Amino acid sequence: MADQPFRFEDGASYEKMMGRWSRIIGATFLDWLAPRSGLQWADVGCGNGAFTELVVERFAPTAITAIDPSEGQLKFARARPGTKGATYVQGDAMALPLADASVDAAVMALVIFFVPEPARGVAEMARVLKPGGLAAAYAWDIFGGGFPMEPIQAELSALGFQPVRPPRADASRVDALQKLWRDAGFVDLEAREISATRTFADFEDYWTTNLLSNSIAAAVAGLDRATIAQLKERVRDKLTGGADGLITSTSRANAIKGRKPV
Repeated sequence: MADQPFRFEDGASYEKMMGRWSRIIGATFLDWLAPRSGLQWADVGCGNGAFTELVVERFAPTAITAIDPSEGQLKFARARPGTKGATYVQGDAMALPLADASVDAAVMALVIFFVPEPARGVAEMARVLKPGGLAAAYAWDIFGGGFPMEPIQAELSALGFQPVRPPRADASRVDALQKLWRDAGFVDLEAREISATRTFADFEDYWTTNLLSNSIAAAVAGLDRATIAQLKERVRDKLTGGADGLITSTSRANAIKGRKPV
């Protein structure tokens, strides 16, 4: 949920670029939350439904409302066979289309740093939660080097180009997440770091996948061929590759959870 250039409209491209990351790290996140089955959920900023699908598969919610501003993303999400029963709604994280005290769990998966006013988004989660309900989020550790595109961002910076970050990147810091949750009135707060590893078929697979990112594509589009070639070699040198050519990439996210007071 974000202003341009961070508004994602192509659900299929997003699936290859970030949806697969979301499922990998989302599984660990859900293990940590350990919710019971049969809850009513709100998935705020659901994107193309990658995380929504995990919730449906693993916890059989009685209802899950998945909200995102992008109709293109929602169209892809609605076609996911694993999310039958989910209700996808076009909407705003800062004005959720849900009644007060109507859900048991509200989550933001890789979203909070795209919300124009994160505090309003978290306050909305508090509003729609029932007393005792679970509020949780995870966000890439942007300033700790955990962003999946960090190898490319770091080499762009080394070449003198300004890295492009989510508009509210500060919200990804652990202390910022804790403050947002405290200010919204949540209790029993816990925070942790989550890491995830993804394997790419080869360097070209890694490179072309990451160029599906709006920010990376925009940065590279402004470079001449020689600089792009230099950038690719610098990135290649920083990645872990196996004898079979596979490329392994590791990312990290900061996570927070708490409950609405009873």
